Amino acid sequence: MNPIKKQARVAGLWYLLLGITAPIGLVYVPAKLIVPGNATATADHLRSSESLLRIGIGSELFHQVIGIFLVLALYRLFKAVNQKYAVLMVIFSLLGLPIIFVNVLNDIAALVLVSGADFLSAFDKRQLDALAYLFVRLHSQGFTVASIFWGLWLFPFGILIIRSGFIPRVLGILLFIAGSAYLASSFTSLVVPRYAHAVGQFAMFLEIAEVPIIFWLLIWGAKTRALDAPAS
Repeated sequence: MNPIKKQARVAGLWYLLLGITAPIGLVYVPAKLIVPGNATATADHLRSSESLLRIGIGSELFHQVIGIFLVLALYRLFKAVNQKYAVLMVIFSLLGLPIIFVNVLNDIAALVLVSGADFLSAFDKRQLDALAYLFVRLHSQGFTVASIFWGLWLFPFGILIIRSGFIPRVLGILLFIAGSAYLASSFTSLVVPRYAHAVGQFAMFLEIAEVPIIFWLLIWGAKTRALDAPAS
């Protein structure tokens, strides 16, 4: 197999693995456990479904580690296209990593608060429920901050695709759309939260534009073309 195609498929495999595991902790678990605006119901869910939250934590940590292998595989694929943009892609991708790892502590704190440990006896149940709810909401906001970098890394990635000559340029344009959606959603949530829901719903639709590159890399890999002759 052509080495470019092989490297592209390796990157596609990492990308697919990330795409499968990430929604567990980012979407599925929060949707099952968090009752918006209701601290008591959320805390009760945490008490009865501790294992589910721990699965979500494991998913977050796992897919972030997978993200490291993904971006390194992409760097190897694109470094001959443009070293500067390849390095920038890696930097933006990895900047979100410590945010997610630290953010996991918010979920761990929520688990401690609903654990019924003896040292928490100074607080009544309502106080513990409110604090647990606070931490899971902080955890959600941590995703919002991290998604700034989930958007930023797609721009140099998109530029590399457009310049490469061995992956269709339209996939790079789609990454610009997805990256813009991540940034718009994050900015709205943090700066003008009154519009967060409306913008977030629209942005979620646009973020799907990131998906085609996963399947292109995994199925087709890359056109047979020497990396030492990138597109102008």
